[in-house]
Amino acid sequence: MNTYLQEIIDHAHPLHDKQGIGPLVTSLKDKKIVMIGEASHGTKEFYEWRQHITQELIMNHGFNFVAVEGDWPPCQRVNSFVRGASGGNSFNVLSTFNRWPTWMWANTEFQEFVDWLKDWNENRETKVGFHGLDVYSFYESMDQVIHTLRKIDPDLAKVAEKKYGCLESYRHDEKSYAKSLFKAPEGCKQQILDVLNSTLLAKITSSSNNEAWFDVRQNARIVNNAESYYRAMVFGDDDSWNVRDTHMMSTLEMLLDHYSVGSKAIVWEHNTHIGDYRATDMVINKQINIGGLAREIFGSDNVGLVGFGTYSGSVTASYIWNGPVITFDIPEARPGSVEEACHSVIANVASSDFYLMFDPLKHGTALSEVKGHRAIGVVYDPDIEHRGNYVPTSLANRYDAFIFLDHTNALNPLHVTFDKHKFPETYPHGNRV
Repeated sequence: MNTYLQEIIDHAHPLHDKQGIGPLVTSLKDKKIVMIGEASHGTKEFYEWRQHITQELIMNHGFNFVAVEGDWPPCQRVNSFVRGASGGNSFNVLSTFNRWPTWMWANTEFQEFVDWLKDWNENRETKVGFHGLDVYSFYESMDQVIHTLRKIDPDLAKVAEKKYGCLESYRHDEKSYAKSLFKAPEGCKQQILDVLNSTLLAKITSSSNNEAWFDVRQNARIVNNAESYYRAMVFGDDDSWNVRDTHMMSTLEMLLDHYSVGSKAIVWEHNTHIGDYRATDMVINKQINIGGLAREIFGSDNVGLVGFGTYSGSVTASYIWNGPVITFDIPEARPGSVEEACHSVIANVASSDFYLMFDPLKHGTALSEVKGHRAIGVVYDPDIEHRGNYVPTSLANRYDAFIFLDHTNALNPLHVTFDKHKFPETYPHGNRV
């Protein structure tokens, strides 16, 4: 047996039930930021284990909010719901996630967590929040800026409405605006930046409006950064990935500042975002991600990165952008991959599911060896996944912990329709994220 396999056996923590996660939670409880990944956006068990770890951190270790790979406006509706806003139910709230792929957040597994978080917050003075980190909500965030400013600063609302009028000819169609940049590269960038600067300079005249101003400024940031993202994407610039992850990192920093000194965050994103980019081939391609940035900004000792992997099973995805929701079979992992290695030692671990923690292993360990690590995106073709779905990975350097679930199942989407005018989430990198 080679050294890589022996180290998995020696350091594996069997997962027979939820109690088995205790040592992992203990290793994460004092971190400022805990990022919990997923190897796909469509796996039931990834959502369930991620939520269980999160619940333990919230209930017993004082974490203040959850921030996810999702749009700010619909996540703010979830935030209002779990904080006790009257009316509606979790299904109605999750139905507002109408950007494809809707199943990322409009699914029964996540619905259970939303209901749990609402119950947890009930009658508690300090509420645990829920927020979106992503950059896609171009027009929706623009509308929110104007809508909220009309209530708290009507004069500035008129200024914003006039500036954003530059975008009205595209009729809230993000794709049309992006295409227009080929003919008029200047687009509406300056007008959008003017609104952002105006909101940042505006004085808060009433403490009761602090939350409203916070929301306005974040939505103005999103409009500005979304325009930059679409601009980079349209002109074939690989930097669109970096624009997105830099935005997500700055949003996380803003949320930490907003909550309080000493606040603690839990982040949910795909492995490709939360696993340190410096331990993959991303660094060769000059791409960054939020996991690596968090370690650089806050220090590795203050950040916990938890990845997931599976050997076989089924997954919710689609074969094409804006395509139908399909349950695909996941083929057995490629020989020589991280997942194949984990599967091969199951008999020695005495559990088909287990996790590894890397802190004591990081220097000179065999688990720092680079192997392919499966990443399934929202666009997926299992017949050709060996061509592009395995990320060269130094496991012990990419994560602080890795959870291996040998056989997993597709999650259960809610029946939510999507808006075809919106750019899909994860675009244009959907094969892996």
